[in-house]
Amino acid sequence: MTAATRFATSSAPSHQIIKGTLVSDGEVVEDGLLAIDGDRIAYAGPADAFDQEAFEGFEGAIRLGVPSGSYLIPGLVDVHCHGGNGGDFPSGEEVAARKAIEFLHRSGTTTFLASMVTAPREDLLRGIELFVKLAEEGLVAGIHLEGPFLSHARCGAQNPDYLLEPDLELMDELVAAAAGKLATMTYAPELPGAAALVDLMTSHGVTPSLGHTDCDDATATASLAAAREGLESAGFDGVSSLPTVTHLFNGMPPMHHRAPGPVAACLRMAQEGKAVVELIADGTHLAPSMVATVFQLVGAANVVLVTDSMAAAGLSDGSYMLGPSPVTVSSGVATLDATGSIAGGTATLLDVVRKTVAAGVALPDVVCSATAVPAAVLGLSDEIGGLRRGLRADVVVTNEDLELTRVMRNGQWLS
Repeated sequence: MTAATRFATSSAPSHQIIKGTLVSDGEVVEDGLLAIDGDRIAYAGPADAFDQEAFEGFEGAIRLGVPSGSYLIPGLVDVHCHGGNGGDFPSGEEVAARKAIEFLHRSGTTTFLASMVTAPREDLLRGIELFVKLAEEGLVAGIHLEGPFLSHARCGAQNPDYLLEPDLELMDELVAAAAGKLATMTYAPELPGAAALVDLMTSHGVTPSLGHTDCDDATATASLAAAREGLESAGFDGVSSLPTVTHLFNGMPPMHHRAPGPVAACLRMAQEGKAVVELIADGTHLAPSMVATVFQLVGAANVVLVTDSMAAAGLSDGSYMLGPSPVTVSSGVATLDATGSIAGGTATLLDVVRKTVAAGVALPDVVCSATAVPAAVLGLSDEIGGLRRGLRADVVVTNEDLELTRVMRNGQWLS
């Protein structure tokens, strides 16, 4: 099923040509070339195979010079992101949200969901209203609700005062307010009424994302299977028919050999291609060796790299907010003032890409999990997530150390 969200385009030079090492869809083209026609990719492949005369309008194309050794990768896609550059998405403040969105786009994350956290009903509805508006402007790809139907035992940085057992009337209200822009929702499957909640989500095309849970292996397995069945019944197929797992390992009990808990179930389902697991591979939430282990066990096609970023992303240490909760960032690590729990990330998705490569995962696999897989989860593989003819011209240019050089979104270079 194709997602309803479409993207606004902006004016750009009609024809542009960029040369560099292309990394997309699990492949590397060393001497590569991208030909951009307006806001779309006209050609992506070996430079020596590009017949300029066969592509109308490229005779006078603008040629961008990039340093030798530069990588050209698709615009990054983040399905779990709470803000950045001082802007906290859960607060529902429009000026701050727009500031965060601009920062995230310029950092190379050209597509993302605006993630909200557990909060009072009124705050959730206010935030949803704002992000429906911003989605309609093409600035965000949709909304991710992280709560409020989560486990008290594994609430992490979620405010326990606002956690609820599944409430189908409230869920109906949230879905209606989102007007088709609610893409994913984190839930704890062990809560009373969770099965009906999953049915309601999938019937509206919302991807259930298991997380912040204290459930056992059997409960996680059954819930992920039911979510997949529900999405398939709703008409989704491929990766868009798969449930996701919110930041695997974080917000759930550790795996034990006599009590494997949800982690074992999620790994098993991902390895079987029946679920997609999120990893916050920022060096804080997960040890690098664990990141490499998960990639080896389940494969890049079943992993989505995310940031879980909050307002401090891109800024220095200090005091911030995550929804209704005060947070302190020290040495780049965000923790909840009330409990000391890790409270989201401060890295950009390109930072996560770089750290995942440093952990020993092959660059093509890392790029796949930061672009093609999340695009597929959102049902947007025909629009974003790769460097292929016909896709939106979203391109991240880095040096050989994967440090950011330039970002193109909709065929337009961002400052």
